[in-house]
Amino acid sequence: MHLKMKPAARCMVQVAVLASLAGAAWLPSAIAAPAAGDEQMVSQAETQARASWREDISHTTPPAEGCFHATYPSILWKQVGCNVVTPRSHPLPRKVSRLNSLSGATQTTGNGDDYVAEVSGLITGTVGTFPSVTGVTSEQSVGVAAFGGGGILGANEYTLQINSNANATTSVCKSHSGCTVWQQFIYSPDYSTQGEAAVFMQYWLIGYGGSSCPSGFGSDGGGDCYKNSAAVTAPDVPITQLANLKLSGTVASGGNDTTVFTDGTEAYTISAKDSVLKIATVWDESEFNVVGNAGGSDAEFNSGSSVTVNVAVTSGSTAAPTCVADAGTTGETNNLTAGSCTASGGSSPSIQFTESN
Repeated sequence: MHLKMKPAARCMVQVAVLASLAGAAWLPSAIAAPAAGDEQMVSQAETQARASWREDISHTTPPAEGCFHATYPSILWKQVGCNVVTPRSHPLPRKVSRLNSLSGATQTTGNGDDYVAEVSGLITGTVGTFPSVTGVTSEQSVGVAAFGGGGILGANEYTLQINSNANATTSVCKSHSGCTVWQQFIYSPDYSTQGEAAVFMQYWLIGYGGSSCPSGFGSDGGGDCYKNSAAVTAPDVPITQLANLKLSGTVASGGNDTTVFTDGTEAYTISAKDSVLKIATVWDESEFNVVGNAGGSDAEFNSGSSVTVNVAVTSGSTAAPTCVADAGTTGETNNLTAGSCTASGGSSPSIQFTESN
């Protein structure tokens, strides 16, 4: 409903508006327009708001199984189509000479030589970030002889991986002697379609043995069985944007396991049943890093690269996790040397280290 003005009243309002505009013209510029410092403060506030959103969306559970997408500032997941992708092996470490890539470069971090965050209870979630990235201008994935030179090779081929421990068994092993379970949460550029990345989980039954794997699993030819969850499509992000990326993995016994990938103001997630491995009942160590793209490959960064890695874990405790060296579980590597590791407790217990070349 609108209030109708009388002509005289309308005239008075117009005069008042004109007077106020004229007065504003005489205000000092520091008052009439935002100062450069004020604009910078707005920018900083927006940057912080986006960082808070990325943290919130990483901990926001999708409403059901499946694939979802969210855009800043919304924390509501919108369902999108899932893709069935042919699994590419992201294998366990193989202890070999550190100088064994096909290009002759030295692998430094990965293939078992990586820090993990260890807790005394069980991990229900892990968030991996790169708080500082400097000097990174290029990266390429190269094959490693010990793994048969496999993987998705070439420029800007890498993976972000959160990896569980691989030393515990669950009922999914069906009493196979020596069988353990291992779960990976992965972001992989060009995984099945050139120019598109895939976000998914990879499941392993290590040492399952025998001539056949359970239904739905494929064999790696060495007694281990593996398969992928469905995958959600995400952008193929250049390595120069590494600092903007975040990967998280959460698990729920009797519920769904979820991985979330965020890239600036966009988030992508896939959620699937924990019963595939029942990893929620045995997860007590987390590895996170940027490494080669599948097949035991090596991510080779340009000289002068420095990447700080933060691995935050949720376990129902505020105690600091333990930095455990040489305990990583992925076979993929990078050519960065890891420095010392520090652990912190509080509302977001984590470990942090810097790797560089």
